[in-house]
Amino acid sequence: MPEGLVVRLGHFAASLRGTELADDVAANARDRILDVLGVALAARGEDAGRATLGLVRSQGGVAESTVWGEADRLPAAAAALVNGTHCHALDFDDTHLPSVLHPSASVVPAALAAAEAAGAGGAETMAAVAAGNEICIRLGMASYDPAIRNSIFFENGLHATSVCGALASAAAAALLFDLDGDGIAHAMGIAASMGAGIIEANRTGGSVKRIHCGWAAHAGVSAAQLALHGLTGPPTVLEGRFGFYRAYSEGRFDAEAVVGALGERWDVLRVWYKPYPTNHFTHAGIDAALAILAAGVDPADIESMELGVPQPVLRTIAQPPELKARPTSPYTARFSGPFCVAAALVGGGGLGVYLDDFTAETIADPERLRLSGSVTCHADDESTAIFPHQFPGVLRARLKDGSVVEQRVRHNRGGPENPLSAEELGLKFSLNARLSMSEYAASAIHEAVMSIDRIAARDLAASLARPAQR
Repeated sequence: MPEGLVVRLGHFAASLRGTELADDVAANARDRILDVLGVALAARGEDAGRATLGLVRSQGGVAESTVWGEADRLPAAAAALVNGTHCHALDFDDTHLPSVLHPSASVVPAALAAAEAAGAGGAETMAAVAAGNEICIRLGMASYDPAIRNSIFFENGLHATSVCGALASAAAAALLFDLDGDGIAHAMGIAASMGAGIIEANRTGGSVKRIHCGWAAHAGVSAAQLALHGLTGPPTVLEGRFGFYRAYSEGRFDAEAVVGALGERWDVLRVWYKPYPTNHFTHAGIDAALAILAAGVDPADIESMELGVPQPVLRTIAQPPELKARPTSPYTARFSGPFCVAAALVGGGGLGVYLDDFTAETIADPERLRLSGSVTCHADDESTAIFPHQFPGVLRARLKDGSVVEQRVRHNRGGPENPLSAEELGLKFSLNARLSMSEYAASAIHEAVMSIDRIAARDLAASLARPAQR
């Protein structure tokens, strides 16, 4: 196969087969699996998950892979669709900066579905997750434009997570289906014709965004299986005249970001974990609001607030202002900077803000709406200068006595400069998993993931298939 960028990525993935990952890369892959499994289990029962599960159940097929938390075993691509949808349905999955994509929510469900179908070992599954996540990030970073401090994908209304996730999921699945480097490249080349994702729902609503990672995982597994059966993709699918970056990124991309120091530098080590189940752009406001609480401010004494954020994120978490002040659904509330600040001040579950802060009751709560309505959002120059290497912000609260309290956040909680501890990651998983499973079942999953390098993927799947106990 002639060498193009995708071929180099394919051979990178293949090089991990049968090799021992570096300790930090292996631990990262294991923790990504744990984190996203908990998020997916917490999302069981969400509308998007019910829709995808209803669809694939109606289609039937060979029992290959587990739908997490259910009794179903479905075709691998179908299971990946449902599980990936659950991974992203709550906006609680990890984020890479500055590409602003969520790698694990498509790669992990694709890898686990393929591993179970192929009878792969846990160590092989970890390698596939590491490879897929790294490829996803590199594909996204190639479209990052430092001049505009944003992804060209996003500037064009495309969801980088689903666009890049399809190819990355194909690489992970193809590695587990035992394809060689060229075969993995073919799988990615096929998946490039399948990935998509429009992000208008971030602005004005609609539940379709919640299937983006599931569809990317589905596309990736399907593409790998097609490659296994002999279908091929173009070797210049990324850089070609009619290729991926021409179609999705105006032909503007950084090839060095795709393959530079490949296998030596692991960008996956700089993926942020989310402590809160909200759009990541809202997290600085939440961190700042929690700091204001910790300083002893009573929310009842707050008269008004100003939330300063990077200029590019205003369109996602602050506009239109009337919708952000009074979200129309729990889901849209997670994309509202003002409401997330209010949730942090009044709620405070989980690691500071949790899923029970976004319900039909909480979005109608008078005190939350009072606080949300008191927030005005503006572009903050210091935050804009740092973005998107961090998602910083500043929150100023004017109290009824005329005094002003200010908290500035430069390093997001959950990132390399302000990491979550192992205990916090474990607590996040436990809280999430126990929303749909017994404490015993959640503990069994935790134990299986922590020992994944010593078990088979089907052993982990068996723990995930336990009937939910509500």
